[in-house]
Amino acid sequence: MAFEAEGKLYKKMDTIQRTDTFRIREFVVEMVDGAYTQLIKFQMTQNNCEKLDGYNEGDDVKVTFNLRGREYTKDGKTSFFTNLDAWKIDAPSAQTQQAAPPPAASDSGFPSPNDAPPTVESNDDLPF
Repeated sequence: MAFEAEGKLYKKMDTIQRTDTFRIREFVVEMVDGAYTQLIKFQMTQNNCEKLDGYNEGDDVKVTFNLRGREYTKDGKTSFFTNLDAWKIDAPSAQTQQAAPPPAASDSGFPSPNDAPPTVESNDDLPF
């Protein structure tokens, strides 16, 4: 399941090569939540690490990510980890930055009173 978050790119870290075949890059997005600012850390892995290169700290971004969680046991103690695994980053579109106008009445799919067929006055009392 994919989620989206929008905010300002607050901090981007360098790519870290964890093993010969695995690399990771973390970054932080500043999001306003009511009166409080939230700093949310995301991670990109493997070939997704380069997707952050075209953005600078302070840029508005829209991040698409998956929630990932796992269990980890060390020395008999179990812990649980949750990661926000980003796989897409974009500049927010103008439509998401501004409220979209309500659809016009003709776009609703329902006929309006003006769409009624004209009535024909006739002395014919046949139903068809």
